[in-house]
Amino acid sequence: MKPVVRRYYLRVGSAGPAQEAFLTPLSASSTTHAPSSPDLPARTKMLCGQSEDSIPARLVDVGKGRPVVFLHGLVGLNDHWEDVAKRISHRVRCVLLEIPLLQLTGDDCSIDGVEALTVGFLEQHLAGTDQLPILVGNSFGGHVALRIAIDRPDLVGGLVLAGASGLIEKTMVSDVQIRPSRDWLRRKIGELFYDPAKNMREADLDRAHKELSDRRGARAMVKLSRSARRNHLGARIPEITAPTLLIWGKNDIVTPPEAADQFMANLPDARIVWLDECGHAPMMERPAEFAEAMLGFADELQRRGAAR
Repeated sequence: MKPVVRRYYLRVGSAGPAQEAFLTPLSASSTTHAPSSPDLPARTKMLCGQSEDSIPARLVDVGKGRPVVFLHGLVGLNDHWEDVAKRISHRVRCVLLEIPLLQLTGDDCSIDGVEALTVGFLEQHLAGTDQLPILVGNSFGGHVALRIAIDRPDLVGGLVLAGASGLIEKTMVSDVQIRPSRDWLRRKIGELFYDPAKNMREADLDRAHKELSDRRGARAMVKLSRSARRNHLGARIPEITAPTLLIWGKNDIVTPPEAADQFMANLPDARIVWLDECGHAPMMERPAEFAEAMLGFADELQRRGAAR
């Protein structure tokens, strides 16, 4: 089956109009701002994985409508999705799942283990919902979302991928250090952004320094990253039947534009939004545009569902 490829372009900071876009470019004057609401309420959700240990995950569940489940990367947090979630929770149900990846051990500490934890969560937490969820994944979280779409298509109504691993990835752990210096971490985390001076958060640097200064956290980072790199999905991407939206930073050096091009060439039903002056974490660098693209995709899925 020949892939159905839809290309949409959103050029932040450029003068030209978007091409074939279901959304329009956002100028500096028209860009919406996140509501000035407090942090989204969170609670603890206990997960059980392959090791049969109880793992405390942090869960945010706000809004009504079709469920949209957000999956973070190796050094990610629910907080990194909040600026997007606040912009779309009036239209969809936003479910932010934060698994303590760098605290995982045993069989749970692998791409297989994290997929199993996430599948268990979806089966339990979203049982009885009228519509299959849209899975939204960044980096390692995008890799997990892809695997679920391949292995459990009955749990996935759509995919949104941002800097997803699974094909091409420059790992940050190639020279990972036990008890890394703050300068090393600042450089590595800075690589995630087009403009680290504007977007890198000191709180994230502090947390990463604390977690990776613990030998167990550093080992978990290396183990998870290596298991993901060994799990190349190239041959299996065409198996994905879920409609997929890619939101990709043109300046991503971790999963570069070639990775998005490969996804687009092999996904059966794909569309893409390119963001100029944006790196590996577009939900943080361009939350308004990310939210706009997501709502356009959700509307497309709704129209397609109604037409059946």
